[in-house]
Amino acid sequence: MKQLLILLLGLLVLSGTAYAHGGEDHGDGPKAGTAAGATSFSVAALSEQFEALLRYEPLEGGKPADLRLFLSDYATNAPIKGSKLTLTNPEDANLKWAVKEQEPGVYLVEGQFPANKAYSFALNIVAGEKADLLLLEGIKVGEKLPVAAAPHAEATGLFSSWKTILALAGAFVLGIVLTALLMRRRRPEPQTSEQALTASRRTPFP
Repeated sequence: MKQLLILLLGLLVLSGTAYAHGGEDHGDGPKAGTAAGATSFSVAALSEQFEALLRYEPLEGGKPADLRLFLSDYATNAPIKGSKLTLTNPEDANLKWAVKEQEPGVYLVEGQFPANKAYSFALNIVAGEKADLLLLEGIKVGEKLPVAAAPHAEATGLFSSWKTILALAGAFVLGIVLTALLMRRRRPEPQTSEQALTASRRTPFP
């Protein structure tokens, strides 16, 4: 009997352990910054007059770089067209960049970063009577985009959850069966007519 109880307790402990591990998060996915599955990087800067957003696909040092610069009015969010933009790099003053407006508020930036490292742009803006200087920091040349979780990983997690549920259900059913066996063993067996007669003969009359 003790062995059956020990077996039941062991199964319950194992099921609880499996359930606890099923909820843990061991993923090494990105915790901040560019979301997994994104197709481009972005950095932004703003002032009391302008708001600038720079988008770019993964860059490699020593290869031509194409970036998109979105320029808008800070107060109204309206695109700024016809601006004169000048880009320089504090890390390397010798780098040259060509800027061409593709559509209102959208500018193509072409040039080349010499090495795989972090760069920044000092953006000088002249738009009509307004002028300003913004700093776009965190342009990481050589960095790869975060990869989204593979579908089979999700399927594996779902399968593990079902295994945990089945383990718990099995332990519950086993507990019911063992309880029934214990109750059955404790229940006295019914006496036959012959046993009842023998017992009555042994019982002294008052």
